[in-house]
Amino acid sequence: MTDDLPLRFYLHDALRRRAEAGGHNFINLICEIAESARFRVEFHTTPLPLRVPDVHSLYHMEPPANARGLVFRKVYHYPFWQIDQTSERWHWDVAKAQFDPTTVSNDAERFYRFWQKRLFEAAPQDTRRDGFVYVPLQGRLTRHRSFQKCSPLDMIRHCLIHLPDRKIIATLHPKEEYTASERAKLDALARKHPNLEIATGDMVHYLQTCDFVVTENSSAAFNGFFFGKPALLFAGIDFHHIAVKADMDDLQTSFDQVAGHAPDYAAYVWWFWQSQSINAGKDDARDKIAARLRRFGWPIE
Repeated sequence: MTDDLPLRFYLHDALRRRAEAGGHNFINLICEIAESARFRVEFHTTPLPLRVPDVHSLYHMEPPANARGLVFRKVYHYPFWQIDQTSERWHWDVAKAQFDPTTVSNDAERFYRFWQKRLFEAAPQDTRRDGFVYVPLQGRLTRHRSFQKCSPLDMIRHCLIHLPDRKIIATLHPKEEYTASERAKLDALARKHPNLEIATGDMVHYLQTCDFVVTENSSAAFNGFFFGKPALLFAGIDFHHIAVKADMDDLQTSFDQVAGHAPDYAAYVWWFWQSQSINAGKDDARDKIAARLRRFGWPIE
């Protein structure tokens, strides 16, 4: 047992107030485990101060600011969570794990159908392939970041080169702010290529009707698994295992492969959420949280 070690949560203000009031189930579970190990829980508000004490700390979706810090974030939908040492999901333990569908529970199909309905009601049961490619965009359209194979704008160009006879629908994220320069370059590309359409949002409709998804690492690709739609990824992410990864030396093969890709979506969703994530609604959530904290050297018995 540890005697009165501080554990600091760094949270945005609304989440901090909710956590202090005991209104966040996952944070409550972490606090119970920490306090049973004689931690003294403190709640602090982000943005972070210039100097962060080198104490055990948890950050919500923010890069840990000290050696004993960990990050926690929702795994795309509640009540699934992850705890790791970095905010970069392509470096998480799950991203490095090997998915083997033969080891998945017999309950996978029921679990998959339940979450299809829970998240999207009847929409996943009414899907078709209308001959177009759905390209959900995120931010920084002209920048090629280290975890990406190319910039988002270049990704669209690759779609146009390798899929000349298909309609490409690229959607702007409704919560992103795009610069005038980014919009101008995107609009110029659409004027040059009549098969490129620019839209905003409407993810469920496009997942119902697209042939497949092409993206850097948008969560829309993960949601596409519930619609039976394969994905081609141009960036690293935690849910890459059943997607096709863009091979920049042979992109034509990558595009050809994703067009006919048919992985076991039910097995994967079960593995990714029930085996590799923390389901805060399950009885084993405390054990899984404790195991993750021990994984990174925290003194949890």
